[in-house]
Amino acid sequence: VFTNLGLTGTTIKINNRKILSGIAEVIGAKDKLIDFTVALDKLDKIGREGVENEMLSKGISEDAIAKASPLFSFEGTNQDKLKSLKDLLQNSEDGLQGVTELSEVVSMIEALELQSANLEIDVTLARGLNYYTGAIFEVSAPKGVKMGSIGGGGRYDDLTRIFGLKDVSGVGISFGLDRIYLVMEELDLFNKVELSKPKVLFLNFNENDHLTNLQAITELRKNGVKSELYPDTATSNNQQKKQWKYADKHDIEFVVSEIKESKFVIKNRKTNEQKELYLNELITFVV
Repeated sequence: VFTNLGLTGTTIKINNRKILSGIAEVIGAKDKLIDFTVALDKLDKIGREGVENEMLSKGISEDAIAKASPLFSFEGTNQDKLKSLKDLLQNSEDGLQGVTELSEVVSMIEALELQSANLEIDVTLARGLNYYTGAIFEVSAPKGVKMGSIGGGGRYDDLTRIFGLKDVSGVGISFGLDRIYLVMEELDLFNKVELSKPKVLFLNFNENDHLTNLQAITELRKNGVKSELYPDTATSNNQQKKQWKYADKHDIEFVVSEIKESKFVIKNRKTNEQKELYLNELITFVV
């Protein structure tokens, strides 16, 4: 999504709720897991001191907070961080399971490669919503742009139980549209985004041709050709001219204007070549 918007250099921060559960366990604050994660999730807003003060106010001991202090200084590559987490959580079965899951996700992403974003393990990433049970992630804007998270989400197991549907897992993601807009505006990206346009436009002059046109569009899309039918049926010459102007304005390469005896009248607007073709011929012509 961000690549298509031209928004390169974003950072996808990733963690696992089982790791946070394991950390709470090894520092002796397992019964304060929710308070621990809620406070930790505010690190970017209130800083380390603010997080520690909130933990204290929630009844988490100074000794437990001291044991959690390595979280604030995790450095190195993602593989370095995974190794450090494995050492830190060696006495927590739940925590080690989280490390295994996180390692698998990181390895897959490294193998598949991201197009324009960076992947970064952030052990302080908590996500405030407590229904997350596995991987959690947030997307931050490119460096140099002061903005909070522009996207985020995670895995949740059995959340659907509250709706009467048990044992269903899922992964959700949300995008901060207002923030994304502000980031793109700051980086002057709007003029650089090319909106998707069809390669073939079917003019809408005859209501009786709708089904045939839609069937043709379906076949073209199956063959990887972006196609669309002009939404409104023309009832006058001026409305027909408006549809041609639409094709001109959006620089659409091929225009189908009518159907004659089961043949599509199609015009290549770049060469002005016009043909009458059956559907299979039309597909070959435009592909």
